[in-house]
Amino acid sequence: MVVRQGLKALLEREGFDIVGEASDGHEASRLAHDLSPDVAILDVAMPLLNGIEAGRVISRGCPTVRTIALTVHTENHYVLAALEAGFSGYVLKSQAAAQLVRAIREVSRGSIYLSPGVSRAVVDASLNKEKLPADPLTGREREVLQLVAEGKTTKQIGKLLGVAAKTAESHRTRIMTKLKIHETAGLVRYAIRQGLIQP
Repeated sequence: MVVRQGLKALLEREGFDIVGEASDGHEASRLAHDLSPDVAILDVAMPLLNGIEAGRVISRGCPTVRTIALTVHTENHYVLAALEAGFSGYVLKSQAAAQLVRAIREVSRGSIYLSPGVSRAVVDASLNKEKLPADPLTGREREVLQLVAEGKTTKQIGKLLGVAAKTAESHRTRIMTKLKIHETAGLVRYAIRQGLIQP
């Protein structure tokens, strides 16, 4: 909340109109659909639906909304996952606020913007023809996995996703089968490695 307020104040000082704020990935994707902003800034570590998954939903449902990932992660797989999900910008929280302002301006004009700290990852990935390993999970399964890793019960997951607890449980069972992981702690470790939640 404090970070969002600081970000809002910074962007308003720079002359940007803030049309909405979200506390989680579901709310962010809903607001992007309802408000159709020029640019959506998504924290990769959002609860319920992480920023990369929310960006994927936004890119698919609202192709005119340009997305920027705001994150602490410099690792190649985060950068590549964001670009593959349709993000137009990737900005590190450790960079100066001026970088975010520049990213918004660049992305608004249709360009791609990468923080200097991560552009090397993209060059390396391109030179090495590096690709993300195929994800065995569907979007809904990634969503359920994130909620499991956040400590939600099957009943809570069902309620959050608007499905029966039995349906949520069958998603969880499919995830465990696909990943060959049969305990919650293993699912949590996998979710952390995949960047679905923060350690």
